[in-house]
Amino acid sequence: MKAAQDDREQQRRDRLAVVSDAKRAHILAAAREVFEERGLAGANIREIAKRAGYTPGAIYSYFSAKEEIYGALLAESLERLNHAVLERISGLRSATKKAIFAASAFYEFYASNPRDLDLGFYLFGGMRPQGLTPELNLALNQRLRDALAHFETALMELGASPSTARMEVTAFFAHCVGLLLLENTRRIRMFDENPAELCANYVAAAVQRVHALGKK
Repeated sequence: MKAAQDDREQQRRDRLAVVSDAKRAHILAAAREVFEERGLAGANIREIAKRAGYTPGAIYSYFSAKEEIYGALLAESLERLNHAVLERISGLRSATKKAIFAASAFYEFYASNPRDLDLGFYLFGGMRPQGLTPELNLALNQRLRDALAHFETALMELGASPSTARMEVTAFFAHCVGLLLLENTRRIRMFDENPAELCANYVAAAVQRVHALGKK
């Protein structure tokens, strides 16, 4: 009898957890729309609740502030970024291909998902929403760094020292963000250039530089 009661109670908790997860996902989807339309400064819990079809109190049972919702959205975006990079390099043995594919996957994720780019500008040093805890900020930055780490590791496999690999990844990141900004704002048109090709050329040049260092 006790075992049956325990089993029913566990099933009830499981059902509640599923409902809770679904509500949280619904809130995040509504918040994403509000942030996209109004930005972080113009968004508020009341509007997010209205968009989700809940009361503000229902939102506060999941998140303490709009900045926490923003952090959750950014964390989810970074998980998808990391998955995209891992998927692109899965099964590759060539360090050259891993370097090229890891870097291109990073660029293509944001080029194909401009709304994620908007979210990511907080980590890129653009928007600076207040309210994110130092711990959350550190975790978010680490996940962004994780997405770039595959490119860095591949460069070291090609013979780059840790310091050289870090320098190349930093330079790539700066170059990549610049291209994404130009593409997202359509300013790239003034140069009549293809940003994806520019990124690919930059990565190829980085790989060649590392190869050249290895031959010395």
